[in-house]
Amino acid sequence: MTQIAEIEPSVLRQRLQAGERLQMIDVREDEEVAAGMIEGAKHIPLGQIPDRITEIENTGEIIFICRSGYRSERACEYLQQHGYNGCTNMVGGMLQWNQEQ
Repeated sequence: MTQIAEIEPSVLRQRLQAGERLQMIDVREDEEVAAGMIEGAKHIPLGQIPDRITEIENTGEIIFICRSGYRSERACEYLQQHGYNGCTNMVGGMLQWNQEQ
């Protein structure tokens, strides 16, 4: 199994504040994203990724986000199996992101 790249929420926040344009996919469920999402992220619930894979650009880095980092890691594994190379998991998920604000 290929090692999945990881990014800390604090590093992602710094990159966004620096104006970097990043492809971010939030794989949480509708009721979870209703409480807030990272600005610029695209919402594709984990269970919909197989049907919506064409919405994810296979170019450069793709940062996956969920509540704690578990589902986003599953999304990375799935996409790597389908030829996506730039998958990065935001460790700690939105729990850690919100703690660091």
